[in-house]
Amino acid sequence: MHPRKVSLFLLLTAFLMFACQWTDVAPVSTQASPTRPSATPTPNPFVYRNEEYGLSVTYPAGWKTEADEEALSWFISPDEKVMAVLYAFSLEADDTPETVAKDLFSGVSGELHEISILQDEAMQTPAGDAGWRTVFTARRNSDRLLLKVSITTVLHGANGFMFLVFGEPDAYEQYAREIQSLTTSLVFTEALTLDSIPRRESLVLLGSESTNPREYDPATTHGSGDKRVFSGLVSFDPHLNLVPDLAERWEVSEDGTVYTFYLRENARFHDGRPVTAQDVVYSWERAARPETESDTVLTYLGDIVGVQDVKEGKAEHIAGLEVIDDHTLRVTIDAPKPYFLLKLTYPTAFVVDRANVESGPDWYRHPNGTGPYKLVEWKRFERMVYERNEDFYLGPPAIRYIIVQLYSGVGIRLYETGEIDITSVYSYFVPRVTDPDDPLHADLITGVDLCTGYVVFDVSQPPFDDVNVRRAFTMAFDRQKYLDVALRGVGLPAKGLYPPGLPGYNPDLEGLPYDPARARELLAESKYGGPAGLPPIVFTNGGIGTDVDASVAALAEMWEQNLGVTITIENLEPDRYYDEIYAGNHGQLFQAGWCADYPDPENFADVLFHTGSPQNNGNYSNPELDALLEQARTERDVNARIALYQQAEQMIVNDAPVLFTVHYLSHVLVKPYVKGYVWTPIDIPIERYLWLEWDTP
Repeated sequence: MHPRKVSLFLLLTAFLMFACQWTDVAPVSTQASPTRPSATPTPNPFVYRNEEYGLSVTYPAGWKTEADEEALSWFISPDEKVMAVLYAFSLEADDTPETVAKDLFSGVSGELHEISILQDEAMQTPAGDAGWRTVFTARRNSDRLLLKVSITTVLHGANGFMFLVFGEPDAYEQYAREIQSLTTSLVFTEALTLDSIPRRESLVLLGSESTNPREYDPATTHGSGDKRVFSGLVSFDPHLNLVPDLAERWEVSEDGTVYTFYLRENARFHDGRPVTAQDVVYSWERAARPETESDTVLTYLGDIVGVQDVKEGKAEHIAGLEVIDDHTLRVTIDAPKPYFLLKLTYPTAFVVDRANVESGPDWYRHPNGTGPYKLVEWKRFERMVYERNEDFYLGPPAIRYIIVQLYSGVGIRLYETGEIDITSVYSYFVPRVTDPDDPLHADLITGVDLCTGYVVFDVSQPPFDDVNVRRAFTMAFDRQKYLDVALRGVGLPAKGLYPPGLPGYNPDLEGLPYDPARARELLAESKYGGPAGLPPIVFTNGGIGTDVDASVAALAEMWEQNLGVTITIENLEPDRYYDEIYAGNHGQLFQAGWCADYPDPENFADVLFHTGSPQNNGNYSNPELDALLEQARTERDVNARIALYQQAEQMIVNDAPVLFTVHYLSHVLVKPYVKGYVWTPIDIPIERYLWLEWDTP
């Protein structure tokens, strides 16, 4: 059940218990009740408006309204014998008017008895929004007072709105027509403000929030970082061209090992302090220090001479960094590598402010970044507000505010009602938005992600130390069935490492086929002799409690059916999942995936499968593969380099250190008034390239 619904049920139960007490008291017209705030007239008589939800309610003449911290508003009859309260709550993907109404009824009926249902049916507001009405009489458990109660639920986009009305039966009947008019008068229009922020100057998005502070630190995040707030020396534009960012330009030595960066003189932190070469050195050395515990610093900065020594605690400073002056930095890498600059687009290379970082453990909640937006508000589990950086060195963005609504509901529903402007589409809704006859289809943008999903076999743990076991598990896996059932057909079967669109992708790759009979033979040929000889196998996944993810359940079922192997599934808290994986606290199997940080096959093959790579969490080691990858690192002929990476991919497939599952597809809805949007398979600071063009109201 949705957590906001649970809270609502508790509220409703408490409300009914409390409300019953009001009916025992003679109505007071000249003195406010001591148990609730006094009623006050509204500026616009008989119309209640809520700009945040973009709704209005017309209430009967003579009725009063009252504000409430938990609800949107109270509506009170002239004699105070009938009370109505309007609540708002977010919906789940599969909610319908009937299911929501049933849930709400169950939430209020616990303290009642002798319940008699008078009406329980679908309804529709005059404005066309679907709803449900339940009317009943009941007595409270504690005092046998008879009440007549109605619950009218209206669904609009990602939100549900509920009118709860109650009174003694005679009073309720006296106001029956007015109650009917009140509870069907909801009208939704465009919200003009969001907590005083002008809606038409804002890009509103849907987001989630991690409870792990490491995910907000550029040095330790396992994701793409906050590119609104932080920036680095270089970046990608919407067409994935490498472009100057904090660095205005750079020079590369003839041997390809020395890079000289020239920082922009107008680059400033959000507090106005100039960005200097010393800030870059501080940021990179901080990321490398062992106490920072960065899982990514060796992957993205490890080519710089001396980073490894700092990471291992052998040196205080990175030998390959030399400050020439405040705006000039010389960087020496260990070999000529054509992808080195691409790595500097990753958050590990972003610049942070030392005073900010060292101000306390919650520094990330008030970051002093260098990016195009400033984080000006963060209400935990509610929203984050970014305001454009008027002094941004590349020019201030066109959009003044970015509002990220946290855990606000289902993206597609919020999008339909105009509450958010861009949303990814879950696989559940993909058939709908890809239908040319659906109204949302015109807003749809699709693309192939540079991502590959896979299951890691930890080769350091039995039974996956045996290649025949790994191949058996791989060949017992039906990719197409997995895709159709677990992912609702959204994606492409992955027989290898490189996703379509990545340089090096090989459509003629020979993958390990789905062949259950051969899989059983391989398992029998392994040193374990078949399923009976295998040790207990644990599959680690990110999840809550004992709930099993559908994709993991599908894998376990295939292995049980095709190999006779039973898998135990354990969940790790999602916010700590990657910390535990990198720490080695996982079973022999775990689900993973990789999306390109930069469009180069090195970012997949070398980063994930070279011996000792920090991202090689399955502990795979193949000296022949290592030699091939090391040769590809410095190969300057593009065609020869691609051939080496394709050879490496085939070697990985044959050795089966992972089970490749799917290449993901993206489906994104973008409002027509959002201009400049270009879908990219790599996360870039896209908002600074956007602008809004609203129709004249």
